[in-house]
Amino acid sequence: MKDWLERISEGWAILGGLILLSIVLATTLNVGSFALDKLARLYGANVAGLPGYEDFVRLGVSCAALMFFPLCQVRRGHVVVDIFTQSMPRRVVSFLDGLSLVLVTALGGFLAYWMLFGMLETRADGALSRVLGWPVWLFYGPGILSLMLWVLVAISQVSEAFMAAFTDG
Repeated sequence: MKDWLERISEGWAILGGLILLSIVLATTLNVGSFALDKLARLYGANVAGLPGYEDFVRLGVSCAALMFFPLCQVRRGHVVVDIFTQSMPRRVVSFLDGLSLVLVTALGGFLAYWMLFGMLETRADGALSRVLGWPVWLFYGPGILSLMLWVLVAISQVSEAFMAAFTDG
């Protein structure tokens, strides 16, 4: 199960990276069109920027931002303050780790729950992006899936932490 969650988290993060790469490429094209427009104006012409660029970036970032959370949890890449726990026994540190994982699980579940309601409300409102006219509610899906995957990864780590806290191995 742990390996399966890690592979899914890696693939999900790669997909998030591809979304960010497409945002970088769109930004490069948009900046290039701005520079070309300055040059074209010298000759009485103009070059338009990418229509819907802002819509694309806003919706793309809203998807990609949360897509890295599950892999970060798999790798334990979140911020950890271990100044006070350095001198504590291993079992106490494992117990505190388990408690923090329970809190992470609760936080991820809480965020996914409310994000689902936000998606349903946005869908009911019929909200569309301003220029491209894309339905905004669709872009909540990757965020909700990211949060759910984050929760699954944290749950898989909770038992491991508590086992280390209450056993010798």
